[in-house]
Amino acid sequence: MEGAFGQRALTWQEVRDRFQNTNPTLRAGQIGIDESKAQEITAYLRPNPDFGSTLDQIQPFNGNPYRPFGNALPLFSANYLHERQHKRELRLESARKSTGIAMAQLADQERSLLFNLRNAFVQALQAKAVLALARENLAYYDRLLAVNNDRLKAGDIAQVDLDRLELQRVQYETDIQTAETSVRTAKIQLLMLLNDRTPIEQFDVTGPFDFSEPLVTLDELRNMALANRPDLQAALQAVEKARTDYRLAVANGSTDPTFGVDVGRNPPIPAYLGFSVNIPLKIFDRNQGEKARTQLEIRRNQSLHEAAQAQVFSDVDSASATLNGNRSLLRPYKAKYLQLADKVRETVSFAYQHGGSSLLEFLNAQNDYRTVQLNYLNLVGSYLTAASQLNLAVGSEVIK
Repeated sequence: MEGAFGQRALTWQEVRDRFQNTNPTLRAGQIGIDESKAQEITAYLRPNPDFGSTLDQIQPFNGNPYRPFGNALPLFSANYLHERQHKRELRLESARKSTGIAMAQLADQERSLLFNLRNAFVQALQAKAVLALARENLAYYDRLLAVNNDRLKAGDIAQVDLDRLELQRVQYETDIQTAETSVRTAKIQLLMLLNDRTPIEQFDVTGPFDFSEPLVTLDELRNMALANRPDLQAALQAVEKARTDYRLAVANGSTDPTFGVDVGRNPPIPAYLGFSVNIPLKIFDRNQGEKARTQLEIRRNQSLHEAAQAQVFSDVDSASATLNGNRSLLRPYKAKYLQLADKVRETVSFAYQHGGSSLLEFLNAQNDYRTVQLNYLNLVGSYLTAASQLNLAVGSEVIK
């Protein structure tokens, strides 16, 4: 099953779904959330009652050794601490907010890991595109070498010119070898993030490798980031938890009475029932330290929330500027330079084959075409990486 799955090229959505199901870091984070939910159970538990029993006035050495328990006084007692001012409810609320923070932090960790995954996916697509270009360039150059070899046989060019053309071929072979290494490296990175042991030869990805025009404005991106960024949500939930912890600290400073009941025997009374109330006097320890600490914690988390908001705006603005810069560079390539480089290469190649241009002009035209095409692919890769950065900044996939 696994081998058959790996034979098919995976789209980005398939890679992402598989990552979310198999990545060990995310699975460990989910276990952490389950642990936090278990702590909610502990936080809401009631205090255990106390039970005690005594047996007093045992007389094994009195005048009647056969009745050592004749005057024994049995006593049974039970005590229960009553928590006032909703301490249990506040502990549960604090624990639930801790769980919410843990969930937001896991979502933020997933956001960062998805950025790494998307970059590895883009690198794989870019390496495949560069490899396809290198193979196309080599095939085109080999066709020209075959034509020029015929020209040599016909005495149309000198042997040294053909030798110089042959020497230039090594550059295209080097491009192919470098691109193949880049493809393998990108696939290794993807397989690591997917926790997959599929052989590299059986693993492949596919998807569009191009750029698009913007569909949302900067203000829309900012608003989306404020609504979606899990680190910002975690910071906000930390403020709310700090407020709950302060309320709990105030409640813990209140007095909790302990109610007791006891049943015993005290001759000549055959049995009796008694009640008791134990009230601690909060004279010195009124939980002043925790009250002050939790108040400071509220202020600290509010400052961290403000810092997180500022970071969100900075991330979105920087990523948007980088993306627009790459898009501005790509537009003239796609509208003009790609076609112009192809036209110049074809024109100079035709002219050289018919004696209308020099060998140097021919080699320069081949190199210019290769450079322009490679620059375009690298710019597309930079654009898609910037798009991943923008998705990371916004907290959702606004550009796919």
